[in-house]
Amino acid sequence: MSGKTIIDKIWDAHVVANIDDATSMIYIDRHFIHEVTSPQAFSGLNNRGLKVFRPEKTVATADHNIPTRDQHLSIHDELSRVQVNTLNKNCQDHGINLYGLNHPYNGIVHVIGPELGITQPGMTIVCGDSHTSTHGAFGTIAFGIGTSEVEMVLASQCLILARPKRMRITIEGALSKGVTSKDIILYIISQISTGGATGYFVEYAGSAIRNLSMEARMTICNMSIEMGARGGLIAPDETTFDYIKGREQAPSENQWDKSVAYWKTLPSDPDAVFDKELVFDAADIEPMITYGTNPGMGVGISGRIPLLEEVDDTSKTSFMKSLSYMNFSPGEEMIGKEVNYVFVGSCTNGRIEDLRMFAGFVKGKKKADNITAWIVPGSKQVEAQAEKEGLRQILEEAGFEMRQPGCSACLAMNEDKIPAGKYAVSTSNRNFEGRQGPGARTMLASPVTAAAVAITGKIIDPRDLFG
Repeated sequence: MSGKTIIDKIWDAHVVANIDDATSMIYIDRHFIHEVTSPQAFSGLNNRGLKVFRPEKTVATADHNIPTRDQHLSIHDELSRVQVNTLNKNCQDHGINLYGLNHPYNGIVHVIGPELGITQPGMTIVCGDSHTSTHGAFGTIAFGIGTSEVEMVLASQCLILARPKRMRITIEGALSKGVTSKDIILYIISQISTGGATGYFVEYAGSAIRNLSMEARMTICNMSIEMGARGGLIAPDETTFDYIKGREQAPSENQWDKSVAYWKTLPSDPDAVFDKELVFDAADIEPMITYGTNPGMGVGISGRIPLLEEVDDTSKTSFMKSLSYMNFSPGEEMIGKEVNYVFVGSCTNGRIEDLRMFAGFVKGKKKADNITAWIVPGSKQVEAQAEKEGLRQILEEAGFEMRQPGCSACLAMNEDKIPAGKYAVSTSNRNFEGRQGPGARTMLASPVTAAAVAITGKIIDPRDLFG
């Protein structure tokens, strides 16, 4: 009998009951909620006269549509204000811990979980948000759920789920200068397509992955959903343990050694069998940029948009529709294209390492006159750390503004919208039509590439600006 994957180890440890050969009732260790997908779930509970089964296992924050300026004032947008107020009341009524607007721990749900030590290896974690897979960087089964499932978890702390297939994606070798974890995941998606991991839970492995920081690992797991995966994860190791130790809700000193001993049992066994294996060479990855309207439509920064004859016959229509929306043509180079907006933030790239990366690149330089830039920390703690390290001062001296935390222009549910027809280079996770505002044209990239664009006003290979 072959060994077990990390996916199977965590899954099997959380089975409450087997429904049939393929489906089980799974216990959920941590449930994150926010103001957008939770109100209907609480209404469902209230209509049935139910209370939250285990409120101490649920953590709430306001993030999706909060403003990133003047957060001390009443929220101007009525729908946003109602949603945030409703979250406050639901959490109060049901005894749920809320990191609301202006709380020192407020922030994007997938940023605050790890930074507070709530996210720990071996857990099952869910949230009514597709990028819950971010938490998989710690060796967890973490995935997004719909509103009816949010209600189910609130009521029972369980979900009925089909066991996913297992995929392992291995990246071996060293990354070239200027290449980040964001480039790794954009490269993978460009190679296997936005549907290439449908039905799978993905483990990322290999020397290139092991050498990444925890924040870089979170970026990779965050975008697993963009290739169709149910979620993605990375086996915990010393880098993981060092990150968690000492955080507010990390295991106490008395429990630490016991927790680490368990966490060390989680990595996939050497003889574990996956349903699918893919291997990539880190040396093949360069800074990436998207040119279309899904994250799989990406190329190396020095490359060009594919020619129509290079596109699969079944994709030609959508390919041309996408280019029409972007006002690009087949075969065009990306370098040199003028850009109007730069957005640095989101649950993909709104952590302190991302802000350090961007600030380090623009230090001593000046923002291009044609660029409007929004630098949005992922949490109040990230904001405070950026202040402490002098990053705000570096940004302001270069002509940039650091705003207050929130999801911001990732999905444009607040005032942070890219105007119709304008081009934005964004460190977020999705470039769908209208994602950053009606008619907005989004190109996804890393904080390093975004910084290069912000100071030149156009698409440029960031490696050309290295000293």
